[in-house]
Amino acid sequence: MSTYKDAGVDIDAGDRAVELMKASIAKASRPEAIGEIGGFAGLFDASALKSMKRPLLATSTDGVGTKTEIARALGKYDTIGEDLVAMVVDDLVVCGAEPLFMTDYIAVGKVIPERIAEIVAGIARGCEKANTALIGGETAEHPGLLDIDEFDIAGAATGVVDFDKQLGAHLVKDGDVLIAMPSSGLHANGFSLVRHIIKSQKLNLQSHVSEFGRAAGEVFLTPTEIYALDCLALIKSMPDVLHAFSHITGGGVAENTARVIPEHLTATYDRSTWSLPIEMEYLATIGSVPQADMERTWNAGVGMVAILAPEAAELALASLAARGMKAWVAGVISPRMGSNPRSTLESTYRAR
Repeated sequence: MSTYKDAGVDIDAGDRAVELMKASIAKASRPEAIGEIGGFAGLFDASALKSMKRPLLATSTDGVGTKTEIARALGKYDTIGEDLVAMVVDDLVVCGAEPLFMTDYIAVGKVIPERIAEIVAGIARGCEKANTALIGGETAEHPGLLDIDEFDIAGAATGVVDFDKQLGAHLVKDGDVLIAMPSSGLHANGFSLVRHIIKSQKLNLQSHVSEFGRAAGEVFLTPTEIYALDCLALIKSMPDVLHAFSHITGGGVAENTARVIPEHLTATYDRSTWSLPIEMEYLATIGSVPQADMERTWNAGVGMVAILAPEAAELALASLAARGMKAWVAGVISPRMGSNPRSTLESTYRAR
């Protein structure tokens, strides 16, 4: 006799995982979320969208890449969910959309209920930080495809923006300033390079690194900053002078900014306005990573950029400071000459 459990799938363990995650999910809700976890589909009351003239639904999906391997190696699963939420909702807010709800997908080699509950707790915590309802998800056990302790996570979210309130390249003007919001570290991009350096330099994740003042793995697992509510606060406080956002993920500062710059303009960042984060400086040094490659792989210390009219810069900085965000003016928009790129970084990083 053969059973599903004999094949490596434990339905009872999956049910136990659902029970363990319910308390966390309950904290990641909004009044519009309908029903409880466990149904076939998540429900969200869209009647509030009637107040908009022409509501546009925005959607985004992403994962956290090979940062999951750092979590697996350390046996620490409670932060990786925040990375997932950040990667998804902060893409949505770039166009001016308010994230409304999210669903997740977790694939594992073996369902260990407590581990699944830790991952989902992180996702729920991230959703709570973004005021986004976690209305559903799926945990899939893949014996034979994934080792017992291997896992991957992905998620998708939906937001809304009124047609006339979209942000983007069509609003960006000559003379606009670039307001940089600091990253919390490596975020969830470029971990294939991080892991290559760890392996080639035989770096022990649990070892104390004097440059960090703590263990390397602890630094690398720092959750990705979630900027959604900070961005929405700016949208609300300066609707006519805020023109665009750029979420700095894979591709780095220059390439991600270029995505929201019109053809006839260029964004120029002054590197001397901020310092390179210590973990990136350390990894680039021990791994002999060329600066150009480092800046295309990691965020270089900038996680989100707001592009707005120069007269609004001080108000934007004050608004973000009131929320605990230490932003700064990092550059300016100017006419693009010839075949010059639409976004560049100049000067050298400020000394620590």
